[in-house]
Amino acid sequence: MNGHVRTPFEHIARRVDPQAQLRHAAPLLGGSAAEVHLLELALPDGRAEKVVVRQHGAADRAQNPHIAADEFRLLSRLQAHGVAAPRPYFADETNRILSTPYIVVQFVEGAPEAYPATVPDFAQPVAAALRRVHAADPAAFAFLPHAAEHLRHKLAHPPAELDETLQEGHVRALLNAHLALLEERPLALLHGDFWSGNLIWQHGRLAAIIDWEDACLGDPLADVGNARLELLWKFGVEHMTAFTEAYRQHVPFAPVVLAFWDLAAALRAAHKLSAWGLDAVTEQRMIAQHREFVVQAQRVFAAP
Repeated sequence: MNGHVRTPFEHIARRVDPQAQLRHAAPLLGGSAAEVHLLELALPDGRAEKVVVRQHGAADRAQNPHIAADEFRLLSRLQAHGVAAPRPYFADETNRILSTPYIVVQFVEGAPEAYPATVPDFAQPVAAALRRVHAADPAAFAFLPHAAEHLRHKLAHPPAELDETLQEGHVRALLNAHLALLEERPLALLHGDFWSGNLIWQHGRLAAIIDWEDACLGDPLADVGNARLELLWKFGVEHMTAFTEAYRQHVPFAPVVLAFWDLAAALRAAHKLSAWGLDAVTEQRMIAQHREFVVQAQRVFAAP
């Protein structure tokens, strides 16, 4: 006995493999909803392994105390459905190793910025990956919350002060006026936060969709609407349009339903955009793009 006391991350390394040695541990930046660390392990057969340790944030844990276990169950089932997602190792809700529940998943090599240079080479695989998510059997994910219920609750409980920089009152009014579009819509597995920052590319190939803590069940166009606004902000109209058409090519949908979920995506940004620490020029550009995004959805509703 050498008297060495294992650190929490060393304990986690041994749970991945009883003979693994922890080489390095470092925080991963880029997410605000969770505390995330990258562990580099040396396995007994000489291989190196990288895993991600995710501790969900307080808000997510308050909404779902079993979010770590549920994400493990979700990622395990995604493997069987052929969805490009990180492989999970285990979840721990005991609070014995870390002070809050956590999940350990595969680290996927690549980066969100390693996307293809041409618009079609970007849009086609992104749309195909999202269609694959939506094609998974929703019955296998019945433990997840429902997007429609969340939206109804959000509309029924507006904040004391609306974010009128993003026309929150107007967006809420439009959504309330068309709530009937939530009825009798197909139920599918949703990623819940499908945007370019949660896509990992390797050498121009889409390798994985990450960060599944917002997964839910609902109308597939909820993911499409969120992706459209995010693509507009990140890349511009051309990428947004190309992605939409690539998705629509295999999954036809009514424009008015997409307009509804575009507005739902627009509402999600309320009270958030101003907190993202953007420079003034970028923030004003995104506000203007958001305004036009809402106008376009409204025009669809107004069309004969």
